[in-house]
This record gives sequence, structure tokens and C-alpha cells, in this order.
Amino acid sequence: MNILGHFKTITKHKLLVAKGCFRLGLYYQGIMHDMSKYSPTEFIPGVIYYQGTASPNNRERLKKGVSMAWLHHKGRNKHHFEYWIDYSLDPSKKGLVGMKIPKKYMAEMFVDRISAGKIYNGKKFKKEDPLKYFEHGIGGSIMNEASRKYLTRLLVMYAKKGEDYTFCYLKADLKRDISGYDKISPFEKTNTIHIK
Repeated sequence: MNILGHFKTITKHKLLVAKGCFRLGLYYQGIMHDMSKYSPTEFIPGVIYYQGTASPNNRERLKKGVSMAWLHHKGRNKHHFEYWIDYSLDPSKKGLVGMKIPKKYMAEMFVDRISAGKIYNGKKFKKEDPLKYFEHGIGGSIMNEASRKYLTRLLVMYAKKGEDYTFCYLKADLKRDISGYDKISPFEKTNTIHIK
């Protein structure tokens, strides 16, 4: 068990996300990001399954078959796409489907992914890492299509154009109506960026 190691890891991550959120004008989200990780339900398994280079939730899954900490976390944090999974009322779409995620939570999700990559990869972090991680995860198959495309656009932009450009784009884009995040923004048009 590594109480101090886990506390340092989640706090360092939380502060990095807060810095990114503040940069985007998302002050409340920056302050409140991942507060549930300090609750006993999430903190104790985090200590028990601490790795330092990867999420303790993955280790808990391997040991117990399920991560109770993750189930608790995803149900309380809107910056995770899993929070937005619900059953469909559309007869053509049966079962569980991804709902469209509000843009401010998409922004926090983006910052969260960048920050997690920086924390877990340390000096080995490359700006392409968050995109590669997302492409190899399950998000693409479960997320709402418009939300998935928006996050992919941000991650590709980050990989190609870097942090300053992407944060500048995202800050401007957050001022637009949420219903339009699956369209190309005026910022992209005026900066002639070509993102798939």
C-alpha cells in the first residue's frame, strides 16, 4: 500500500487539470475536478492498487473482476463519457447508447486526458500519446458519435499543432453554442487548419 504515492499522484493530476481548466475559463470545473477520488470509496482502492505509472482502477479490475472505485467515479464525474451512457428510446437503437456530452465537459475530458498522459508517462510524454490512447480504448465504440468526433478533433489538433494552439482554439470554441460542436468553428476556418 502506498498512501503518500497515491495522494501525490491524484493531487498532481488534479492540479494539472485545474491549471488547464483555468486556462479555458472553466474555474469551477478546475476546482472540483476529481474531488470524488478523495472519498473513501475511491481513495482506499487507489492506495491498495497503486501503481504510479497506470490507473489503480485497472489493477483493481484484474484482481477483482470489477473496479468499484471506477464505478463510483464515473457516476459522479461528468467529464467521463461513461457518465453519459443511457438506454435509448429510439426504436432503431436498442440497448445502451452514448448521449451527446455538453461542450464544457468535453473540454474538461480533453484536459483530463492530456494531464493523465503527462502524469503517467512523465518525461516520456509525447503530444501524440493522448490520441493513441483514445484510439486504442473503448471510447470510440460507445461514445455519442458527435462527442467522439469532437474529442478526436481536439486530440488530433493537439498532436499536430501542439498545446498552445489547441487551448486557444478550445477557449474560443467554448464560447459557441453547444449544439454546434460537431461543425467546423470559425477559429478553424480562419486559421486554415485541416483536421480530419
